[in-house]
Amino acid sequence: MTKKTAASDVTPGFSRRTLLGAAAAVTGALAARNAHAQAPSAAAPGATTAGAFALEEVTVAELRAGLESGKHTARGLTEAYLARIRALDRTGDLPLCSVIELNPDALAQADALDAERKAKGARGPLHGIPVLIKDNIATADKMQTTAGSLALVGAVPPRDAFIVERLRAAGAVLLGKTNLSEWANFRSTHSTSGWSGRGGLCRNPYALDRTPSGSSSGSGAATAANFCAVSVGTETDGSIVSPASACSLVGLKPTVGLVSRAGIIPISSTQDTAGPMTRTVADAAALLGVLAGEDPRDAATAASRGHAHADYTKFLDPQGLKGARIGVPRERFFGYHPATDAIAERALEVMKAQGAVLVDLVALPNVAKLDEPELEVMLYEFKAGLEAYLAQLGEGAPVRTFADLIAFNEKHREREMPYFGQELLLQAQKKGPLTDAAYKKALAACRRYSRAEGVDAVMNKHKLDALVAPTQAPAGPIDLVLGDHWLGSSSTPAAVSGYPSITVPAGDVHGLPVGVSFIGRAWSEPVLLKLAYAYEQASHARRKPGFARSLDPRGG
Repeated sequence: MTKKTAASDVTPGFSRRTLLGAAAAVTGALAARNAHAQAPSAAAPGATTAGAFALEEVTVAELRAGLESGKHTARGLTEAYLARIRALDRTGDLPLCSVIELNPDALAQADALDAERKAKGARGPLHGIPVLIKDNIATADKMQTTAGSLALVGAVPPRDAFIVERLRAAGAVLLGKTNLSEWANFRSTHSTSGWSGRGGLCRNPYALDRTPSGSSSGSGAATAANFCAVSVGTETDGSIVSPASACSLVGLKPTVGLVSRAGIIPISSTQDTAGPMTRTVADAAALLGVLAGEDPRDAATAASRGHAHADYTKFLDPQGLKGARIGVPRERFFGYHPATDAIAERALEVMKAQGAVLVDLVALPNVAKLDEPELEVMLYEFKAGLEAYLAQLGEGAPVRTFADLIAFNEKHREREMPYFGQELLLQAQKKGPLTDAAYKKALAACRRYSRAEGVDAVMNKHKLDALVAPTQAPAGPIDLVLGDHWLGSSSTPAAVSGYPSITVPAGDVHGLPVGVSFIGRAWSEPVLLKLAYAYEQASHARRKPGFARSLDPRGG
């Protein structure tokens, strides 16, 4: 999740999309505190630098072509990305800290995939392609699965998450796991996005004193920094699209049920989903085809039957905006930051020039009513879902219940709660079962206001193909004292309804990226990818990060 809208990813006021602070003293304390974490080590002299990298901005299609021609090998690609991570991620006094752990078996996986390609050919669309995944996605291997918390260090998941099984089957090389806002930013009402007890403070590669946003902060920062070909994030409300926007990426939040959540540390059974975080729309489409699919371990995926596609790249069309009806919901989603509005207006002009029909001033009148019931639903579902996840870890796990987790954090307060507390955990602990009338009432309100009287109503009334709005304002400053600083965002309608959205780079404010989001009906990923691709090809707004030490407002 991410946003600062209602806890974890929900209500206004707290956000999982923000980064932690910056003083050298704080950095030193974090480094000492997290020395135990299995993070990437510093590189030897002469390693790759930020300014020279042969694979910079390379796409999945280009890597695949290189592997097929013999220009690349899986081992060579893996070695190159590992060297870049070791050279850049944990070095300097303001380290990026986007990767929480490298996979000790990555090179062995790459060697096996090279041998298999030579003997049998490619096993799938990502054969030999290095991928990073968020540290709340289970792997039954030598890596940890902790959601950034020290409480889960040493806990061994019983099996891979379903999407990890899919990645392995497609031939992907698992490079490692990315840092995140601890517990996907659903721990405190005053959190700083990007910080975890295990991984430390993740920063924004466009300005290291700015938040990478959360909760998929590490996936966003690492992909933007060219530490991998593509990455996987997770979202409950904003945790994919927010860091993607903050890091000039494409972030795709699928319809809930298109991608299995089995083996992913949960927050909300009605809103959680995993999804692609990439540098191009085509890469997002390629990765989505691997991740999507029905899974008996996640009942929600049964609804994807007939809607999931093995290849989403077939929907990409540079002329995809021609004749598309695009709704522009200005109330609440515009007006909170003039420079962000200006970028969104330019994006709308690009869409119009590409043949889109703009339907302006459409309204989502009930969106303001979502904050309270959304948080209520998340508190109930977090407790129920996390209890179930912890229970299946086995006797050796450090914590087995929600109460155990709260007690662990109190016992290890100096390491786990040096900057903010666990107010949301305490609120969730007080909730009853999912049979409670209060939960059912809140969930019904969420469904009504986000769907029947929300996205569906507006799109039906105006015969729209999608809604478009700025994803959020530019990344705020890291603040370990006061927590996240957020002006506004547009993630909630898609998040609460469980419908898809995709953010695409649209420009920058003083060097800080801003994206625009396309929001659609359930199972409309093909439509959104078509529209997003056409906009991307017309705008070409992504730019690579410069790893600036701090924001320079005079820079543009």
